[in-house]
Amino acid sequence: MALYIDLHVLQSVPFSNLNRDDLGSPKTVRYGSTDRVRVSSQSWKREIRHEVEERLGEYARRTRLVPAKVAETLVASDHGWPEDLAKFAGEQVARSAGKDGLKTEEGGKTSVLLYLPQRGIEELAVLCAEHRPELEAALGTKAKAAKAKDAALLPRDRVNNILKSRTATIDLFGRMLAELPGGKVDGAVQVAHAFTTHGSDPQRDFFTAVDDWLPAVETGSGHMQTGEFATGNFYRFATVNLTDLLKNLGQDRTRARELVELFIDAYLMSIPQAKKNSTAAHTLPDLAYFAVRDRRPVSFAAAFEQPVRASAGGFAEPARRDLDTYAAAVQRLTGGRGRLAHGHACIDDKPLENLGTRHSSFADFTDAALDTAFTQPDPE
Repeated sequence: MALYIDLHVLQSVPFSNLNRDDLGSPKTVRYGSTDRVRVSSQSWKREIRHEVEERLGEYARRTRLVPAKVAETLVASDHGWPEDLAKFAGEQVARSAGKDGLKTEEGGKTSVLLYLPQRGIEELAVLCAEHRPELEAALGTKAKAAKAKDAALLPRDRVNNILKSRTATIDLFGRMLAELPGGKVDGAVQVAHAFTTHGSDPQRDFFTAVDDWLPAVETGSGHMQTGEFATGNFYRFATVNLTDLLKNLGQDRTRARELVELFIDAYLMSIPQAKKNSTAAHTLPDLAYFAVRDRRPVSFAAAFEQPVRASAGGFAEPARRDLDTYAAAVQRLTGGRGRLAHGHACIDDKPLENLGTRHSSFADFTDAALDTAFTQPDPE
């Protein structure tokens, strides 16, 4: 039975800074005694998540501002609450959450990040409207209001159910919500940090901005700064745990296939948006390879522990050859056990004999992975 779909991607990215560290430089990692440029899994997952949400029209938000957003919604024209009552109601949402309430800070923020469907804010506002008389009564006197801060005026089970509700991306990527009993969701998708297949160092770029209204006698710039950017051929790896996804979806195979298809498409087509206006590094993968497995996932990152050497001035083609060679070594070591099917789609037509069936497009590539994974018996 199919338990995992592994996805391997090689992607060449020109002058860019897809993922910055605390100093604004491209993130790096040292691997195989060589410094590489890196893009964190969190950075790439965020783009994938947003693309899946956009395709479905179903949004989730990770935020500490739930009380403030509930208050903002209640003040809006649809509800028309006075600001003091709306603020009190938002505070009561936090007070009525979890087992003993969630702590709040200045500005109506919870002390922890909550991750919930965007529609949950309106649902919480509607719940507050149902209990408006109790909220108004508690806010009516200072003594009652002070006492209400230590009491949950909203039904705790309904507040928790709204905060624990899910979207497709929560079912895919999971949710850590220890403060709410039953709020944790095991993610079905694992995404590795991307790194360049070869040595790569950030490069400094000095730039200026002209002040258009400077007097003609002044020829200097209005602003001077230095930024850091990098280039490279990246290896990316992700795997989808079909067992966990089906569990999250109540064994709904039709929905699971739909979400995996959206994930694969977003994984192939997305790219982090940092510095997009000044670099426009909107490339596509040079190579995509999938393997459907009935055991554990297998990353091919070790194919690039020894950095790729440029061929004819470039890294993309030798990186594809090294991945193909490593796939053959894995096949020899495992005897093919654990792999049910594999295939690839590539930017050029040179043969890659160890990467399974060649597909002419990403669409065919995706269909082949899904057809194998979802024609197998249900994972147990």
